Parts: sequence; C-alpha cells; structure tokens
Amino acid sequence: MITMLVLLMSVALVVAGCSPTAQEPQELRLATTTSTADSGLLDAILPDFEEEYNATVSVIAVGTGQALKLGEDGNVDVVLVHSRSAEDAFMEAGHGVRREDVMYNDFVILGVPDDPAGIGGMTDAVAALTRLAESESTFISRGDNSGTHNKENAIWAQAGIEPSGDWYISAGQGMGAVLTMANEQEAYTLSDRGTYLARTLEGTDLVVLVEGDPTLFNPYGVITVNPDKNPDINNELADQFIDWLISVPTQEMIAEFGVDTFGAPLFTPDSEAWRSR
Repeated sequence: MITMLVLLMSVALVVAGCSPTAQEPQELRLATTTSTADSGLLDAILPDFEEEYNATVSVIAVGTGQALKLGEDGNVDVVLVHSRSAEDAFMEAGHGVRREDVMYNDFVILGVPDDPAGIGGMTDAVAALTRLAESESTFISRGDNSGTHNKENAIWAQAGIEPSGDWYISAGQGMGAVLTMANEQEAYTLSDRGTYLARTLEGTDLVVLVEGDPTLFNPYGVITVNPDKNPDINNELADQFIDWLISVPTQEMIAEFGVDTFGAPLFTPDSEAWRSR
C-alpha cells in the first residue's frame, strides 16, 4: 500500500512538472530604424515591455524606407521610424491604422577635426553641404532610403544641388557602417546624434562640425500596421506596445537614456502624454 502511494505521488509530481505553469510569451515583430538599435535605446527599454506584457520583441533594424516596406507588405506588427513625410504617406495609403509621436533628437554633420572644407561651427546645413559640394570634399551618404538619407536629400534639394562625382559615395548601408566608412576615409557624413554618440564609446575620429539648424530636427513616430494585410499581424499587442511606448513611465526611461554616460539624453520624449503631463 505504501509502495502504491509513493508511486501515485511520483506520477502526480511528474505530470505537474510537465504541465505548463505560465502562458507562452507572445511575439511582437518590430521594424525600426537602425538608430534606435545602434544607439542602445531598445536594449535599455524593451525588457520592461517584455516583462509587463509577457512578450518577446523581435527587432528588425533597417532604414526607415525598408521598415515601412516591411509594414506595407504585412511582415511586421509595428514600425518605429523617423521620416514624417514617409510616415504620413504610409498612413494615407492605408498601410497603418494608428500613428503616435514618440521622441526626437537631431541630425549632425560629422567630419574629422582637420575639417579641410572648413564647415566647422556653421549652423546652416544647406550652406555646409553647398560648401562640401563646391570643394568636392568626400561625403559618405547612407544611400538607403532611410530617414537619415531622406533628410540628406531634402537638404541637397534646398541647396539646389544633385550630388554626383567621385567625391560623393552612396554606401547603401546603415548608420553604423557609414560612420565606419567616414572615419576610415576621413570623410564627411550626416548622422543622427544618438548613433554618433553611441559610436564615440567604441572610438572614432569623427567630430560634430555642424549642428543647431532647425532643418536638422529629427522626430520619431510609431505606427501599427493594418491587420488586414496579414492574419498573423498581432494588432492587439501592437496597440499595447504603442500605449506602453508613449506612456509617461516609458517616456521617462527615454529621457534618462544616455544621461549617465553623456551627461544628456540621446533622445527627447515627445508623446502627447508626455507633453500634457
């Protein structure tokens, strides 16, 4: 009898051990610009969302154009990007169902300290790129339809210049790779400030030469993808992600990111909830 009781207890323990004790995490597919990943921001804040919502966030870090294309094709649940005109077009075409402001930082024009084109200290981005073109100083462009590339193109357009020639290199690469190329070739480039500052921790000769022009303002938005595009789109979790991202507690995490290392945040919170707090 005792033997039978021990056996039954053992079976019960085995069955209990095999039974699921917690629900499997949901997956959220996030397509985002390289700057949110390369800066380290997502690594800093996403664990909070994953724990609170029992979710796993699969991050696809590409240029804004590619991120929006992934959304258009229904291959992700949500996009976090930084090209307002492209975001508006995405929404108008019905590819997204909800867009919210998240944060902003700024773009900067980088180069080596020697600065052969003499643009250091300029605060007019159009004038700075005009001087680079006139002097045919080597410039590395993202060339990838990213938010940074779109901003660069807009500045060239304001200058009335269509850059071409050996001095102008279209890399077709993400921001990290372009920073490496510019550093190795002692060239100029346009970068978001957050990715550049993160790169300084690894070591780079590039310095900020041009900043402070309102044209260089760099806002970020988050968009849920239209669930009609793919039955696998998790619209409910995508909405929860946006609610979390624009909430005051998460905006506070964004405001604090980078302060300990750089003395200032890499991004400035800008959600409606943050602005009206």
